[in-house]
Amino acid sequence: MSSREPTPRRRQIAAFIGALERLDAAGRARLKRNAGRSLGEARDVQRVFFQALPFVLARGSAEEASYFLVATLFPIADSRADGVSLGSTMRRVSRGRAREGRASASLDRRFQTLLDSRREQLPFRLRQAVRLAAASEQGVDWFRLLDDLLRWEWDDKPVQTQWARDYFVGRQDSGEGTA
Repeated sequence: MSSREPTPRRRQIAAFIGALERLDAAGRARLKRNAGRSLGEARDVQRVFFQALPFVLARGSAEEASYFLVATLFPIADSRADGVSLGSTMRRVSRGRAREGRASASLDRRFQTLLDSRREQLPFRLRQAVRLAAASEQGVDWFRLLDDLLRWEWDDKPVQTQWARDYFVGRQDSGEGTA
């Protein structure tokens, strides 16, 4: 978590991520099998999800969908609690691919498509991104991802702007240059 004052929402996110971390292998496997699906499409996972959710969300809300999406993606990649956005994580993936001599232009296009996604497109596209991160041995800051998803549809698109800056330019405080 960042040094910002914990709000009720931030405490809820922390409690939820903590509950996901404590899940047994069977619970994680159920969640993973439902990655990319909505809660309404999911099978054999509702008990695991609602037991991990230590509070009540409005049924069918965008907030509930965001929590469910993170829950199903959580078993795919390791946790990384460094406070960086998914944009920074994907930048690390891209730089690793470039070192291996693999073109990152396709990753750039996929990431731009993710940034342009509407909420209903996020499960599929985020699943792809998280799988790429896991394949490149990059962890995901689940707290930050969920916090970002809860703000995905804000009019001024601060999440998408930050992810784009982190991916295409790099974080100034990490010592990465501005290409």
